[in-house]
Amino acid sequence: MEPRATTVLQDGVLNVRKEAGWTSHDVVARIRGKLRGMKLGHAGTLDPAATGVLPLLVGRGTRIAEFLLEWDKTYLAGLRLGETTDTQDSTGTVLLRSPTESLSEARIREVVAGFEGRIQQLPPMYSAVKVGGVPLYKAARAGREVSRQAREVTVFRLDIVDIQIPEVTLRVVCSKGTYIRTLCADIGDKLGVGGHMARLVRERVGPLTVDQALTVDEVESRLEQGTLAASMLTLDQALLGLPTCIVGAATAGRVLHGMPVPVSEVLAWHGPSSPFSGGANRAIRIKDGAGRLLAIGTMPEGMNIEAPAANVQSIAVSKVLVTEESQGGSIANSIEE
Repeated sequence: MEPRATTVLQDGVLNVRKEAGWTSHDVVARIRGKLRGMKLGHAGTLDPAATGVLPLLVGRGTRIAEFLLEWDKTYLAGLRLGETTDTQDSTGTVLLRSPTESLSEARIREVVAGFEGRIQQLPPMYSAVKVGGVPLYKAARAGREVSRQAREVTVFRLDIVDIQIPEVTLRVVCSKGTYIRTLCADIGDKLGVGGHMARLVRERVGPLTVDQALTVDEVESRLEQGTLAASMLTLDQALLGLPTCIVGAATAGRVLHGMPVPVSEVLAWHGPSSPFSGGANRAIRIKDGAGRLLAIGTMPEGMNIEAPAANVQSIAVSKVLVTEESQGGSIANSIEE
């Protein structure tokens, strides 16, 4: 047997480029097999036919999934007009075909523009959304239609990249929970000819971009070479959208045991340093004097970091991200060649 190679891998977020034909679970399972004992998860599922950015959460990175899910996303989507499918994408069965000869570029641009901003979407039947505790896709596969409620999502920007009727290429910047295939189907319905999503590339999730993403093969290669850590986002970098409070050594020690931070013990406050939204529920990063991320806390209701002294409550510690043993160090992980 060849000798074992040791690589040092930190907790954090890995930007992986999912290829067509892989499920998000396939990607996680493949890479998990190379990480002896480290936790691994993903934030934001991509359908098997879709490609692009899939954030993988490594080690304690799995503890910040809820904040990454808040990131906005950019997609490049191909809309095929004139064909309605049961899955709203090209993997489904065509239910209806309609002529598109009467469509004009001007009309397409007019209709597409109407889908920018806050819109209502009905979750597709072929989705993981649960109704009564049962995923919709299970009902769909059984041939059942389930009553479901529309949800509000935000399309921050919707640009037409190209029009070659019946094909339209769209670039979409949107909030979490937005179904691009439903957007495509709804645009087709509004145009009166139906439509479905023919292809999809997720170009960006928060600060993670597809041009910087690694393929699964590249991840495995860098892991074997011991260089993968340099390609990862640290937990602190992943949470740049959250405000920060700095605490002294004594308070830091109590934070590592989950104890709240009295506002009077905060040494300094800093606002968000990134445009990417990292969290709801008034989350805040808690760091020590050396700038090391200790935990995520929850700001007291009604408190403002612009005038923190006006509130005498404490900051609750919701997630401890380091231990006393690992503070200041990285996690050594062995892989077998």
